[in-house]
Amino acid sequence: MTDALATIAHHGVVPVVTLHDADHAPSLGRALIAGGLPVAEVTFRSAAAESSVAALTRTPDLLVGAGTIVTAEQVDRAATVGAQFIVSPGLSRAVVDRAAAHGLPVIPGAVTAREVQSALEMGLTTVKFFPAATSGGPEAISALSAPFPQVRFMPTGGVTTRTLPDYLGLPSVLAVGGSWMIPSDLLTRQDEAALTGTIRHSVEHVAHVRRDTRRRG
Repeated sequence: MTDALATIAHHGVVPVVTLHDADHAPSLGRALIAGGLPVAEVTFRSAAAESSVAALTRTPDLLVGAGTIVTAEQVDRAATVGAQFIVSPGLSRAVVDRAAAHGLPVIPGAVTAREVQSALEMGLTTVKFFPAATSGGPEAISALSAPFPQVRFMPTGGVTTRTLPDYLGLPSVLAVGGSWMIPSDLLTRQDEAALTGTIRHSVEHVAHVRRDTRRRG
């Protein structure tokens, strides 16, 4: 497991954020560090994505990834601005190969047995289960884990604080991706104190879920 994946596994949750203004990145980076969740996946769904990744990478000790990467050219752009890992909504050999060329860990989307098997053939053992809520949720991940015990999943899409325990309770789940811990209004207002509080609450909730899971196990 790479250092980036080990860090993601340690925290158990990855904030997925779309930044429309790179000026919002520094306060977000500080809030993530202060809140105890030094990880961020910035989606390449806005014109400010690259500059936002670049700004976040200037936050000490923050692991910054680029998400919603669907082309090899986007991998190049993400690598150029300092992204430390790549996340893709689907499974693309072009994206996987280009990430490998840059030495970047990549987490591609895979929700079917065929896609998971293809990921394994590409040398990958960690995949993004997306969109999680509409692709069978925890039950589907549990079913896929039987024939693919070596695979770790990062469910993202429709995950809520209510369903979080169902995902984190599965041994095959590396971490959960979501946007609930970064409310867009607080981000836009650059309310750093409120962002820090929300992030810290999410960290505490994940820790509680994990403790409860261990007790039940």
